[in-house]
Amino acid sequence: MAAWATLIAILALVSLVRSNTDNSDIQALGVLFTSLNSPPQLTNWAPSGGDPCGNSWKGVSCSGSAVTAIQLSGMTLNGTLGYRLSDLASLKTLNLAKNNFSGNLPYSISQMASLTFLNLSHNSLSQQIGDVFGNLKGLSELDFSFNNFSGNLPNSFSSLSNLTSLYLENNQLSGSVNMLSGLGLNTLNIANNNFSGWIPQEFSSIPNLIIGGNSFINGAAPPPPPFTPPPPGKPRTTPNDSPRSKNVPEESPTTGDEKKQGLGTGALIGIVVGSVFAALCVVLALVLCLRNTKRKRDDDEVSNGTSDRADPLAIAVEGETTKAAQVQRSETPTANLKPPPIEKVTPERVFGKNGSMKSPKVTMTATSYTVAALQVATNSFSQDSLLGEGSLGRVYKAEFPNAKVLAVKKVDSAAVSLQEEDSFLDAVSSMSRLRHPNIIPLVGYCVEHGQRLLVYEYVGNGTLHEILHFSDETGKRLNWNARVKIALGTARALEYLHEVCTPAVVHRNFKSANILLDEELNAHLSDCGIASLAPNTERQVSTEVVGSFGYSAPEFAMSGIYTAKSDVYSFGVVMLELLTGRMPLDSSRSRTEQSLVRWASPQLHDIDLLSKMVDPALNGMYPAKSLSRFADIIALCVQPSPEFRPPMSEVVQQLVRLVQRASVARRRSGEDLGSSYRAPEHEQFAAPESSF
Repeated sequence: MAAWATLIAILALVSLVRSNTDNSDIQALGVLFTSLNSPPQLTNWAPSGGDPCGNSWKGVSCSGSAVTAIQLSGMTLNGTLGYRLSDLASLKTLNLAKNNFSGNLPYSISQMASLTFLNLSHNSLSQQIGDVFGNLKGLSELDFSFNNFSGNLPNSFSSLSNLTSLYLENNQLSGSVNMLSGLGLNTLNIANNNFSGWIPQEFSSIPNLIIGGNSFINGAAPPPPPFTPPPPGKPRTTPNDSPRSKNVPEESPTTGDEKKQGLGTGALIGIVVGSVFAALCVVLALVLCLRNTKRKRDDDEVSNGTSDRADPLAIAVEGETTKAAQVQRSETPTANLKPPPIEKVTPERVFGKNGSMKSPKVTMTATSYTVAALQVATNSFSQDSLLGEGSLGRVYKAEFPNAKVLAVKKVDSAAVSLQEEDSFLDAVSSMSRLRHPNIIPLVGYCVEHGQRLLVYEYVGNGTLHEILHFSDETGKRLNWNARVKIALGTARALEYLHEVCTPAVVHRNFKSANILLDEELNAHLSDCGIASLAPNTERQVSTEVVGSFGYSAPEFAMSGIYTAKSDVYSFGVVMLELLTGRMPLDSSRSRTEQSLVRWASPQLHDIDLLSKMVDPALNGMYPAKSLSRFADIIALCVQPSPEFRPPMSEVVQQLVRLVQRASVARRRSGEDLGSSYRAPEHEQFAAPESSF
């Protein structure tokens, strides 16, 4: 009997071991779950840990310990797709159709080499489709239909050698579809877009082809012009290829009409070319004669002392040159930030589009890096160096030989507007001159071989979002002192951007994930000024999604209008995070509590309700009066109408007064600092007053 019990225990243990999911898959699904705002309909899912394969996570299929399929179609999911999808190394099927996803494709899709089926149809994905398909050689079916994608198709579509079905209908895509002509497709649906140009002849061989609702030129594409290189594998014919050189008779047996027609065409071309050449010769001769006559007359006038006026042609050229220089000076953007003062324009070493060297027209205080140097520092932008992923691209940790550590943002070309290099350098120049102790400085950049990279100082203690929402019970906890300190530091960063910089800088993406903390819990705001790289982010948004991302001000969600007062609203949301420990949008809660602003706003002025809102992690250790004043500032910042929100300078003043009052109360020996405050004296606002 004991032997049987032992055997059963061993079999159970073996089964448990076999059911364990690969750790990288667990972490990737945890990030995805969090990015989807922890929806309750994903049963058995968890932000960390768990066993997706062994515990049958909703929509997850496995082969052994590897996740091979995620099918979550029609589950009203929203949020983003996370930045660790590439960790799902064995994933073959990803079906997220008929949900509420917005934004763009995550860059991590580019590394999902095992993917064979990808369906993101019937969502609200927008912007240009990212050029991320170069490594997806095994992809056989791709469905992006019924979204809001715009712009040209990515060139890497031509790399999808195994693709058989492509659905792009009902988007706002434009440009040419020639990169699809070489694919062996069985099904292609590109209806109801804005495609233009000729329809490739190769489309005639696609069995299931739907192309209506576009702006194509009627008919198939014409044959290539004369003397153009033929497709690979076919012999090339040039004008110098004579019949004799190919061992064939000089004249083929043709009828007289055919000869006459051929001679007529050749004669016509010869007449046209000859006429143009003759006309050019006549014009050139006239110009030379006039110049010689004028030069002789001017020489005579000079010798006779009668020349008293300048050459009108020279005056005109000089005037246009001066005018162009004035226009260039007037159109060259200057940051004029104070401090520091604007420096004189000096030539800098930068790379042009073709790798050549040229001098920029803007002041550049950041260091120019080469792609090779950044590849070495990031271990070729490996997954191990990945710090995170934002709307404009991935961020990597870069370790240089001199032991210096920096952070490199690899800008995704599909996430930004297609700008000239000078425009990118203008933005880099402005960002590099932002100087504030609570702003992460841009220290370098790279513009080489089509790459766009930004290099920042490295802050390695995590983001406010991670510490507030994902630290475990034994991890770091933020006491009340630290939370007020973080709020004041980020408020001062926004005050500098809005009211010190000239012209003012609007952040446009202020959230707890963009607030990095150092070892002393000082706040450092990231991505300042980077919104200028994506000027087309404003878009019309339905009132159905007001606050869908938690941080968006109502005026932006409804009309696409974004101002400095919209930053103030987002700052108020972050203060609510600090107060409550809750995420701005949490679909795992009851419907009335999913939106943090809507749930918290009515309670901010009720001291009894307010005390119940406080983050349980504080264990009641906070000054009641400071809590009330903190809530008053939040209420002002999250006003629905932007005109009623205070400027950031006023927010800074109120937070400073809050800290000063707490310092005065701390100096009063024996005085009660608030009935809800239970922390010992040494834990109260440990940071010196001057640090606020």
